[in-house]
Amino acid sequence: MQQDLVKNNHTSRMMITISVMLATIMQALDTTIANVALPYMKGTMGTTQDQISWVLTSYIVAAAICMPLTGVLSAKMGRKRVFMWSIVGFTLSSILCGAAQSLNQIVLFRLLQGVFGASLVPLSQSVLLDAYPKEKHGSAMAMWGIGVMVGPILGPYLGGLLTEYYSWRWVFYINVPFGILAWLGLAGFLQESTLDKNRRFDFYGFVLLGVTIGSLQMMLDRGESQNWFGSLEIMIEGVLVLTCGYMFLVHIFTHRQPFIDPAMFRDRNFSVGMVFIFIVGVILLASMTLLPPFMSSLMGYPVVDIGSILAPRGFGTMAAMMIVGRLSNKVDPRFFITLGLLLITFSMWEMTLFTAQVSAWDIIRTGIVQGVGLGFIFVPLSTISFATLDSKYRNEGTSMFSLLRNIGSSIGISVVTTYLAQRIQVNHAAFADYINPFNLGLHVAQQEGVYDITHVTGLATLNALVNEQASTLAYLQDFRLMMWVTLAALPLVLLLKSGTKSTTH
Repeated sequence: MQQDLVKNNHTSRMMITISVMLATIMQALDTTIANVALPYMKGTMGTTQDQISWVLTSYIVAAAICMPLTGVLSAKMGRKRVFMWSIVGFTLSSILCGAAQSLNQIVLFRLLQGVFGASLVPLSQSVLLDAYPKEKHGSAMAMWGIGVMVGPILGPYLGGLLTEYYSWRWVFYINVPFGILAWLGLAGFLQESTLDKNRRFDFYGFVLLGVTIGSLQMMLDRGESQNWFGSLEIMIEGVLVLTCGYMFLVHIFTHRQPFIDPAMFRDRNFSVGMVFIFIVGVILLASMTLLPPFMSSLMGYPVVDIGSILAPRGFGTMAAMMIVGRLSNKVDPRFFITLGLLLITFSMWEMTLFTAQVSAWDIIRTGIVQGVGLGFIFVPLSTISFATLDSKYRNEGTSMFSLLRNIGSSIGISVVTTYLAQRIQVNHAAFADYINPFNLGLHVAQQEGVYDITHVTGLATLNALVNEQASTLAYLQDFRLMMWVTLAALPLVLLLKSGTKSTTH
Protein backbone atom coordinates (compact mmCIF):
# COMPACT_ATOMS: atom_id res chain seq x y z
CA MET A 1 0.00 0.00 0.00
CA GLN A 2 1.31 3.48 -0.89
CA GLN A 3 2.57 5.38 2.13
CA ASP A 4 0.67 8.47 3.26
CA LEU A 5 3.59 10.86 3.46
CA VAL A 6 1.66 14.10 3.79
CA LYS A 7 -1.28 15.24 5.81
CA ASN A 8 -4.41 14.89 3.76
CA ASN A 9 -4.89 18.49 2.58
CA HIS A 10 -3.80 20.75 -0.24
CA THR A 11 -1.76 23.13 1.96
CA SER A 12 0.43 20.34 3.35
CA ARG A 13 1.08 18.96 -0.12
CA MET A 14 2.08 22.38 -1.43
CA MET A 15 4.44 22.95 1.52
CA ILE A 16 6.05 19.56 0.88
CA THR A 17 6.45 20.48 -2.80
CA ILE A 18 8.05 23.85 -2.02
CA SER A 19 10.42 22.32 0.53
CA VAL A 20 11.44 19.53 -1.84
CA MET A 21 11.98 22.06 -4.64
CA LEU A 22 14.25 24.16 -2.42
CA ALA A 23 16.35 21.11 -1.54
CA THR A 24 16.54 20.05 -5.19
CA ILE A 25 17.56 23.50 -6.44
CA MET A 26 20.15 23.83 -3.67
CA GLN A 27 21.87 20.59 -4.65
CA ALA A 28 21.45 21.03 -8.42
CA LEU A 29 22.95 24.52 -8.33
CA ASP A 30 26.08 23.24 -6.63
CA THR A 31 26.91 20.92 -9.53
CA THR A 32 27.92 23.91 -11.68
CA ILE A 33 27.87 27.11 -9.63
CA ALA A 34 31.36 26.55 -8.18
CA ASN A 35 32.96 26.16 -11.62
CA VAL A 36 32.89 29.91 -12.27
CA ALA A 37 34.53 30.67 -8.93
CA LEU A 38 37.53 28.35 -9.42
CA PRO A 39 39.91 31.00 -10.85
CA TYR A 40 39.15 33.28 -7.88
CA MET A 41 39.64 30.44 -5.40
CA LYS A 42 42.92 29.64 -7.11
CA GLY A 43 44.15 33.19 -6.47
CA THR A 44 42.97 33.23 -2.85
CA MET A 45 44.46 29.83 -2.03
CA GLY A 46 47.65 30.29 -4.08
CA THR A 47 47.31 26.92 -5.83
CA THR A 48 47.86 25.51 -9.33
CA GLN A 49 45.03 24.74 -11.75
CA ASP A 50 45.44 21.00 -11.19
CA GLN A 51 45.22 21.42 -7.41
CA ILE A 52 42.16 23.67 -7.42
CA SER A 53 40.31 21.21 -9.70
CA TRP A 54 40.06 18.91 -6.66
CA VAL A 55 37.36 21.29 -5.38
CA LEU A 56 35.13 19.92 -8.14
CA THR A 57 36.50 16.37 -8.17
CA SER A 58 36.01 15.74 -4.44
CA TYR A 59 32.35 16.81 -4.61
CA ILE A 60 31.54 14.79 -7.74
CA VAL A 61 33.23 11.60 -6.51
CA ALA A 62 31.71 11.74 -3.01
CA ALA A 63 28.20 12.37 -4.35
CA ALA A 64 28.49 9.56 -6.91
CA ILE A 65 29.68 7.00 -4.34
CA CYS A 66 27.07 7.88 -1.70
CA MET A 67 24.04 8.28 -3.99
CA PRO A 68 23.27 4.52 -4.19
CA LEU A 69 23.09 4.47 -0.37
CA THR A 70 19.82 6.42 -0.49
CA GLY A 71 17.59 3.35 -0.72
CA VAL A 72 19.08 1.32 2.10
CA LEU A 73 19.44 4.32 4.45
CA SER A 74 15.80 5.28 3.89
CA ALA A 75 14.68 1.72 4.58
CA LYS A 76 16.73 1.41 7.79
CA MET A 77 16.41 4.95 9.22
CA GLY A 78 13.31 6.40 7.57
CA ARG A 79 13.07 8.68 4.55
CA LYS A 80 12.20 11.84 6.49
CA ARG A 81 15.08 11.40 8.92
CA VAL A 82 17.61 10.80 6.12
CA PHE A 83 16.25 13.74 4.12
CA MET A 84 16.42 16.20 7.01
CA TRP A 85 19.90 15.15 8.14
CA SER A 86 21.10 15.41 4.54
CA ILE A 87 19.84 19.00 4.38
CA VAL A 88 21.50 19.86 7.70
CA GLY A 89 24.81 18.31 6.64
CA PHE A 90 24.74 19.94 3.20
CA THR A 91 23.96 23.39 4.63
CA LEU A 92 26.64 23.21 7.33
CA SER A 93 29.28 21.93 4.91
CA SER A 94 28.35 24.79 2.54
CA ILE A 95 29.07 27.28 5.34
CA LEU A 96 32.40 25.55 6.00
CA CYS A 97 33.27 25.70 2.28
CA GLY A 98 32.63 29.44 2.25
CA ALA A 99 34.78 29.95 5.35
CA ALA A 100 37.66 27.71 4.19
CA GLN A 101 41.14 29.24 4.40
CA SER A 102 43.23 26.60 2.63
CA LEU A 103 42.98 24.12 -0.23
CA ASN A 104 42.94 21.13 2.13
CA GLN A 105 40.02 22.60 4.06
CA ILE A 106 37.84 23.40 1.06
CA VAL A 107 38.50 20.00 -0.57
CA LEU A 108 37.52 18.25 2.70
CA PHE A 109 34.39 20.36 3.12
CA ARG A 110 33.39 19.88 -0.53
CA LEU A 111 33.76 16.14 0.01
CA LEU A 112 31.36 16.39 2.97
CA GLN A 113 29.02 18.47 0.83
CA GLY A 114 28.98 15.69 -1.76
CA VAL A 115 28.32 13.02 0.89
CA PHE A 116 25.31 14.85 2.36
CA GLY A 117 24.03 16.17 -0.98
CA ALA A 118 24.02 12.76 -2.67
CA SER A 119 20.58 11.82 -1.35
CA LEU A 120 18.79 15.14 -1.86
CA VAL A 121 17.72 14.77 -5.50
CA PRO A 122 16.66 11.08 -5.39
CA LEU A 123 14.77 11.61 -2.12
CA SER A 124 13.08 14.70 -3.58
CA GLN A 125 11.82 12.68 -6.54
CA SER A 126 10.75 9.76 -4.35
CA VAL A 127 8.83 11.97 -1.90
CA LEU A 128 6.95 13.77 -4.67
CA LEU A 129 6.01 10.53 -6.42
CA ASP A 130 4.52 9.21 -3.17
CA ALA A 131 2.95 12.52 -2.12
CA TYR A 132 0.88 12.88 -5.30
CA PRO A 133 -1.65 10.43 -6.74
CA LYS A 134 -0.61 8.68 -9.94
CA GLU A 135 -2.75 10.87 -12.18
CA LYS A 136 -0.79 13.92 -10.96
CA HIS A 137 2.68 12.38 -11.28
CA GLY A 138 3.28 14.36 -14.48
CA SER A 139 2.67 17.66 -12.71
CA ALA A 140 4.81 16.57 -9.73
CA MET A 141 7.71 15.59 -11.98
CA ALA A 142 7.41 18.90 -13.84
CA MET A 143 7.93 20.82 -10.59
CA TRP A 144 10.77 18.53 -9.51
CA GLY A 145 12.37 18.69 -12.95
CA ILE A 146 12.54 22.49 -12.89
CA GLY A 147 14.99 22.32 -10.00
CA VAL A 148 17.02 19.43 -11.42
CA MET A 149 17.36 20.78 -14.96
CA VAL A 150 17.40 24.54 -14.45
CA GLY A 151 19.84 24.48 -11.51
CA PRO A 152 22.87 23.36 -13.57
CA ILE A 153 21.90 25.74 -16.40
CA LEU A 154 21.54 28.86 -14.23
CA GLY A 155 24.42 27.89 -11.92
CA PRO A 156 27.21 29.47 -14.01
CA TYR A 157 25.22 32.70 -14.42
CA LEU A 158 24.44 33.01 -10.72
CA GLY A 159 28.00 31.99 -9.82
CA GLY A 160 29.38 34.65 -12.16
CA LEU A 161 27.23 37.38 -10.59
CA LEU A 162 28.07 36.44 -7.01
CA THR A 163 31.78 36.11 -7.74
CA GLU A 164 31.95 39.31 -9.78
CA TYR A 165 30.06 41.60 -7.40
CA TYR A 166 30.61 39.97 -4.00
CA SER A 167 33.05 37.10 -3.37
CA TRP A 168 33.51 33.47 -4.39
CA ARG A 169 32.57 32.56 -0.82
CA TRP A 170 28.94 33.60 -1.51
CA VAL A 171 28.74 30.79 -4.06
CA PHE A 172 28.49 28.53 -0.98
CA TYR A 173 26.77 30.85 1.49
CA ILE A 174 23.77 31.17 -0.85
CA ASN A 175 22.79 27.60 0.13
CA VAL A 176 22.04 28.61 3.73
CA PRO A 177 18.56 30.19 3.27
CA PHE A 178 17.55 27.36 0.89
CA GLY A 179 18.62 24.77 3.47
CA ILE A 180 16.87 26.42 6.42
CA LEU A 181 13.55 26.86 4.58
CA ALA A 182 13.64 23.32 3.17
CA TRP A 183 14.35 21.84 6.62
CA LEU A 184 11.52 23.79 8.27
CA GLY A 185 9.04 22.74 5.60
CA LEU A 186 9.93 19.06 5.81
CA ALA A 187 9.99 19.09 9.62
CA GLY A 188 6.48 20.51 9.74
CA PHE A 189 4.69 18.64 6.97
CA LEU A 190 6.50 15.47 5.85
CA GLN A 191 5.56 12.26 7.65
CA GLU A 192 8.00 9.45 8.25
CA SER A 193 8.01 6.42 5.99
CA THR A 194 7.65 2.85 7.25
CA LEU A 195 10.94 1.29 8.37
CA ASP A 196 12.14 -2.02 6.98
CA LYS A 197 13.87 -3.58 9.97
CA ASN A 198 14.60 -6.78 8.05
CA ARG A 199 16.62 -4.94 5.41
CA ARG A 200 20.28 -5.97 5.71
CA PHE A 201 23.12 -3.78 4.55
CA ASP A 202 25.23 -5.45 1.86
CA PHE A 203 28.58 -3.89 2.78
CA TYR A 204 30.59 -5.92 0.24
CA GLY A 205 28.26 -4.91 -2.59
CA PHE A 206 28.41 -1.25 -1.55
CA VAL A 207 32.23 -1.28 -1.48
CA LEU A 208 32.41 -2.85 -4.95
CA LEU A 209 29.92 -0.34 -6.39
CA GLY A 210 31.56 2.56 -4.58
CA VAL A 211 35.03 1.72 -5.89
CA THR A 212 33.62 1.27 -9.40
CA ILE A 213 31.78 4.59 -9.43
CA GLY A 214 34.54 6.50 -7.62
CA SER A 215 37.24 5.20 -9.98
CA LEU A 216 35.08 5.96 -13.02
CA GLN A 217 34.41 9.52 -11.86
CA MET A 218 38.09 10.10 -11.07
CA MET A 219 39.10 8.73 -14.47
CA LEU A 220 36.58 10.91 -16.31
CA ASP A 221 37.35 14.04 -14.31
CA ARG A 222 41.15 13.82 -14.50
CA GLY A 223 41.62 11.92 -17.76
CA GLU A 224 42.11 14.94 -20.02
CA SER A 225 44.63 16.67 -17.72
CA GLN A 226 46.57 13.41 -17.18
CA ASN A 227 46.76 12.42 -20.88
CA TRP A 228 44.30 9.59 -20.38
CA PHE A 229 45.83 6.10 -20.62
CA GLY A 230 49.29 7.54 -21.03
CA SER A 231 49.07 8.09 -17.27
CA LEU A 232 49.58 5.34 -14.68
CA GLU A 233 46.87 6.91 -12.48
CA ILE A 234 44.23 6.67 -15.23
CA MET A 235 45.28 3.10 -16.09
CA ILE A 236 44.88 2.01 -12.46
CA GLU A 237 41.46 3.68 -12.26
CA GLY A 238 40.41 1.99 -15.51
CA VAL A 239 41.42 -1.44 -14.20
CA LEU A 240 39.49 -0.81 -10.96
CA VAL A 241 36.37 0.16 -12.95
CA LEU A 242 36.48 -3.05 -15.00
CA THR A 243 37.36 -5.50 -12.22
CA CYS A 244 35.17 -4.08 -9.44
CA GLY A 245 32.31 -3.45 -11.88
CA TYR A 246 32.40 -7.08 -13.04
CA MET A 247 32.61 -8.37 -9.46
CA PHE A 248 29.65 -6.16 -8.47
CA LEU A 249 27.48 -7.55 -11.29
CA VAL A 250 28.34 -11.12 -10.31
CA HIS A 251 27.65 -10.29 -6.65
CA ILE A 252 24.18 -8.78 -7.10
CA PHE A 253 23.02 -11.78 -9.14
CA THR A 254 24.27 -14.33 -6.58
CA HIS A 255 23.69 -12.63 -3.19
CA ARG A 256 20.43 -13.18 -1.26
CA GLN A 257 19.95 -9.52 -0.36
CA PRO A 258 22.20 -7.54 -2.74
CA PHE A 259 22.94 -3.86 -2.33
CA ILE A 260 21.03 -3.13 -5.56
CA ASP A 261 18.17 -5.54 -6.27
CA PRO A 262 18.45 -6.55 -9.96
CA ALA A 263 14.76 -7.49 -9.96
CA MET A 264 13.76 -3.85 -10.49
CA PHE A 265 15.52 -3.86 -13.87
CA ARG A 266 13.01 -6.44 -15.12
CA ASP A 267 10.62 -3.51 -15.52
CA ARG A 268 11.09 -2.49 -19.16
CA ASN A 269 10.12 1.15 -18.74
CA PHE A 270 12.55 1.57 -15.85
CA SER A 271 15.44 -0.08 -17.71
CA VAL A 272 14.87 1.90 -20.91
CA GLY A 273 14.45 5.02 -18.76
CA MET A 274 17.90 4.42 -17.26
CA VAL A 275 19.46 4.43 -20.74
CA PHE A 276 17.46 7.50 -21.70
CA ILE A 277 18.38 9.52 -18.60
CA PHE A 278 22.03 8.64 -19.21
CA ILE A 279 21.77 10.22 -22.67
CA VAL A 280 19.92 13.24 -21.22
CA GLY A 281 22.80 13.66 -18.78
CA VAL A 282 25.26 13.66 -21.69
CA ILE A 283 23.25 16.31 -23.56
CA LEU A 284 22.46 18.51 -20.53
CA LEU A 285 25.95 19.39 -19.36
CA ALA A 286 28.16 18.47 -22.34
CA SER A 287 26.69 21.20 -24.55
CA MET A 288 26.85 23.65 -21.62
CA THR A 289 30.53 22.77 -21.22
CA LEU A 290 31.30 23.73 -24.82
CA LEU A 291 29.52 27.07 -25.17
CA PRO A 292 31.24 29.15 -22.42
CA PRO A 293 34.82 28.55 -23.71
CA PHE A 294 33.59 28.99 -27.31
CA MET A 295 32.14 32.39 -26.43
CA SER A 296 35.06 33.39 -24.21
CA SER A 297 38.09 32.33 -26.26
CA LEU A 298 36.75 32.83 -29.79
CA MET A 299 34.20 35.62 -29.36
CA GLY A 300 35.72 37.54 -26.44
CA TYR A 301 32.67 37.63 -24.16
CA PRO A 302 33.19 38.33 -20.41
CA VAL A 303 31.87 35.84 -17.85
CA VAL A 304 28.76 37.82 -16.84
CA ASP A 305 27.67 38.33 -20.46
CA ILE A 306 28.13 34.61 -21.17
CA GLY A 307 25.82 33.78 -18.28
CA SER A 308 23.20 36.28 -19.53
CA ILE A 309 23.24 34.78 -23.03
CA LEU A 310 23.02 31.18 -21.80
CA ALA A 311 20.36 31.81 -19.12
CA PRO A 312 17.36 31.83 -21.55
CA ARG A 313 18.05 28.13 -22.18
CA GLY A 314 16.86 27.50 -18.62
CA PHE A 315 13.72 29.56 -19.15
CA GLY A 316 12.95 27.46 -22.24
CA THR A 317 13.26 24.34 -20.09
CA MET A 318 10.93 25.76 -17.41
CA ALA A 319 8.31 26.76 -19.98
CA ALA A 320 8.36 23.29 -21.58
CA MET A 321 8.07 21.58 -18.19
CA MET A 322 5.02 23.66 -17.27
CA ILE A 323 3.37 22.78 -20.59
CA VAL A 324 4.11 19.07 -20.13
CA GLY A 325 2.89 19.15 -16.52
CA ARG A 326 -0.50 20.50 -17.64
CA LEU A 327 -0.87 18.11 -20.57
CA SER A 328 0.62 14.98 -18.97
CA ASN A 329 -2.78 13.28 -18.56
CA LYS A 330 -3.96 14.15 -22.09
CA VAL A 331 -0.93 13.43 -24.29
CA ASP A 332 1.12 10.23 -24.57
CA PRO A 333 4.48 10.92 -22.85
CA ARG A 334 6.27 9.18 -25.72
CA PHE A 335 5.10 11.97 -28.04
CA PHE A 336 6.73 14.62 -25.85
CA ILE A 337 9.97 12.61 -25.61
CA THR A 338 10.10 12.23 -29.41
CA LEU A 339 9.38 15.93 -29.95
CA GLY A 340 12.06 16.88 -27.41
CA LEU A 341 14.69 14.72 -29.12
CA LEU A 342 13.85 16.24 -32.51
CA LEU A 343 14.07 19.80 -31.13
CA ILE A 344 17.48 19.12 -29.56
CA THR A 345 18.71 17.49 -32.77
CA PHE A 346 17.56 20.54 -34.76
CA SER A 347 19.23 23.01 -32.38
CA MET A 348 22.48 21.01 -32.45
CA TRP A 349 22.36 21.02 -36.26
CA GLU A 350 21.96 24.80 -36.22
CA MET A 351 24.95 25.06 -33.87
CA THR A 352 27.10 23.18 -36.41
CA LEU A 353 26.64 26.28 -38.64
CA PHE A 354 28.09 28.69 -36.04
CA THR A 355 31.12 30.86 -36.79
CA ALA A 356 33.31 32.97 -34.52
CA GLN A 357 31.13 35.93 -35.62
CA VAL A 358 27.80 34.30 -34.73
CA SER A 359 25.35 36.75 -33.17
CA ALA A 360 24.28 36.59 -29.53
CA TRP A 361 20.66 36.19 -30.70
CA ASP A 362 21.52 33.01 -32.64
CA ILE A 363 23.11 31.52 -29.51
CA ILE A 364 20.10 32.54 -27.40
CA ARG A 365 17.62 31.20 -29.97
CA THR A 366 19.28 27.81 -30.36
CA GLY A 367 19.70 27.61 -26.58
CA ILE A 368 15.98 28.20 -26.01
CA VAL A 369 15.07 25.51 -28.56
CA GLN A 370 17.46 23.10 -26.87
CA GLY A 371 16.07 24.00 -23.43
CA VAL A 372 12.51 23.40 -24.60
CA GLY A 373 13.59 20.03 -26.00
CA LEU A 374 15.15 19.01 -22.69
CA GLY A 375 12.01 20.07 -20.83
CA PHE A 376 9.83 17.98 -23.15
CA ILE A 377 12.03 14.94 -22.49
CA PHE A 378 12.78 15.14 -18.77
CA VAL A 379 9.29 15.34 -17.25
CA PRO A 380 7.59 12.54 -19.23
CA LEU A 381 10.73 10.40 -18.95
CA SER A 382 10.80 10.85 -15.15
CA THR A 383 7.12 9.89 -15.03
CA ILE A 384 7.07 6.96 -17.46
CA SER A 385 10.24 5.39 -15.99
CA PHE A 386 8.45 4.83 -12.67
CA ALA A 387 4.92 4.31 -14.03
CA THR A 388 5.09 0.52 -13.90
CA LEU A 389 7.83 0.04 -11.29
CA ASP A 390 6.82 -1.58 -8.00
CA SER A 391 6.64 1.13 -5.32
CA LYS A 392 8.92 -0.88 -2.99
CA TYR A 393 11.80 -0.08 -5.38
CA ARG A 394 11.07 3.64 -5.49
CA ASN A 395 13.88 4.86 -3.21
CA GLU A 396 16.48 2.66 -4.92
CA GLY A 397 15.06 3.46 -8.33
CA THR A 398 15.23 7.23 -7.91
CA SER A 399 18.82 7.01 -6.64
CA MET A 400 19.83 4.94 -9.70
CA PHE A 401 17.94 7.38 -11.94
CA SER A 402 19.95 10.33 -10.57
CA LEU A 403 23.20 8.34 -10.57
CA LEU A 404 22.88 7.43 -14.26
CA ARG A 405 22.16 11.07 -15.13
CA ASN A 406 25.28 12.21 -13.26
CA ILE A 407 27.48 9.52 -14.83
CA GLY A 408 26.12 10.47 -18.25
CA SER A 409 27.05 14.09 -17.59
CA SER A 410 30.58 13.13 -16.52
CA ILE A 411 31.12 10.91 -19.54
CA GLY A 412 29.64 13.51 -21.88
CA ILE A 413 31.89 16.27 -20.55
CA SER A 414 34.98 14.05 -20.80
CA VAL A 415 34.15 12.94 -24.35
CA VAL A 416 33.46 16.42 -25.74
CA THR A 417 36.51 18.03 -24.09
CA THR A 418 38.82 15.23 -25.26
CA TYR A 419 37.33 15.24 -28.76
CA LEU A 420 37.67 19.03 -28.87
CA ALA A 421 41.38 18.93 -28.01
CA GLN A 422 42.05 16.19 -30.57
CA ARG A 423 40.11 17.92 -33.34
CA ILE A 424 41.90 21.24 -32.73
CA GLN A 425 45.24 19.50 -33.32
CA VAL A 426 44.00 17.62 -36.41
CA ASN A 427 42.36 20.73 -37.89
CA HIS A 428 45.40 22.89 -37.19
CA ALA A 429 47.65 20.40 -39.00
CA ALA A 430 45.23 20.23 -41.95
CA PHE A 431 44.93 24.01 -42.28
CA ALA A 432 48.69 24.50 -41.86
CA ASP A 433 49.26 22.41 -45.00
CA TYR A 434 47.80 25.28 -47.00
CA ILE A 435 50.33 27.77 -45.59
CA ASN A 436 53.03 27.40 -48.22
CA PRO A 437 54.66 29.51 -50.94
CA PHE A 438 52.44 27.90 -53.60
CA ASN A 439 49.19 29.13 -52.06
CA LEU A 440 47.91 31.83 -54.43
CA GLY A 441 45.68 33.49 -51.85
CA LEU A 442 48.52 33.74 -49.33
CA HIS A 443 50.82 35.06 -52.05
CA VAL A 444 48.34 37.83 -52.91
CA ALA A 445 47.81 38.67 -49.22
CA GLN A 446 51.56 38.95 -48.74
CA GLN A 447 51.93 41.24 -51.76
CA GLU A 448 49.15 43.50 -50.43
CA GLY A 449 50.85 43.68 -47.04
CA VAL A 450 48.19 41.77 -45.13
CA TYR A 451 50.68 39.13 -43.92
CA ASP A 452 54.45 39.10 -43.93
CA ILE A 453 55.57 35.49 -43.65
CA THR A 454 59.23 36.45 -43.87
CA HIS A 455 59.22 37.70 -40.27
CA VAL A 456 58.37 36.02 -36.95
CA THR A 457 55.62 38.53 -36.17
CA GLY A 458 53.82 37.83 -39.43
CA LEU A 459 54.10 34.07 -38.94
CA ALA A 460 52.77 34.35 -35.39
CA THR A 461 49.77 36.37 -36.59
CA LEU A 462 49.08 33.83 -39.32
CA ASN A 463 49.42 30.93 -36.84
CA ALA A 464 46.92 32.62 -34.48
CA LEU A 465 44.43 32.88 -37.34
CA VAL A 466 44.92 29.22 -38.27
CA ASN A 467 44.46 28.20 -34.64
CA GLU A 468 41.26 30.24 -34.36
CA GLN A 469 39.79 28.57 -37.44
CA ALA A 470 40.93 25.14 -36.27
CA SER A 471 39.30 25.72 -32.87
CA THR A 472 36.07 27.01 -34.41
CA LEU A 473 35.78 23.94 -36.64
CA ALA A 474 36.55 21.66 -33.67
CA TYR A 475 33.65 23.14 -31.69
CA LEU A 476 31.32 22.64 -34.66
CA GLN A 477 32.48 19.03 -34.96
CA ASP A 478 31.69 18.54 -31.26
CA PHE A 479 28.20 19.98 -31.80
CA ARG A 480 27.73 17.55 -34.70
CA LEU A 481 28.77 14.65 -32.45
CA MET A 482 26.15 15.71 -29.89
CA MET A 483 23.56 15.91 -32.66
CA TRP A 484 24.20 12.29 -33.69
CA VAL A 485 24.08 11.12 -30.04
CA THR A 486 20.66 12.74 -29.64
CA LEU A 487 19.37 11.32 -32.92
CA ALA A 488 20.61 7.82 -31.97
CA ALA A 489 18.35 7.90 -28.89
CA LEU A 490 15.15 8.17 -30.96
CA PRO A 491 14.61 4.38 -31.49
CA LEU A 492 14.54 3.90 -27.68
CA VAL A 493 11.11 5.58 -27.62
CA LEU A 494 9.70 2.48 -29.34
CA LEU A 495 10.73 0.36 -26.34
CA LEU A 496 8.73 2.41 -23.84
CA LYS A 497 5.21 1.42 -22.79
CA SER A 498 2.63 4.07 -21.96
CA GLY A 499 2.48 2.79 -18.34
CA THR A 500 -0.87 1.84 -16.95
CA LYS A 501 0.04 -0.45 -14.06
CA SER A 502 -0.60 1.03 -10.65
CA THR A 503 2.35 1.62 -8.46
CA THR A 504 0.43 1.23 -5.25
CA HIS A 505 0.69 -2.10 -3.48
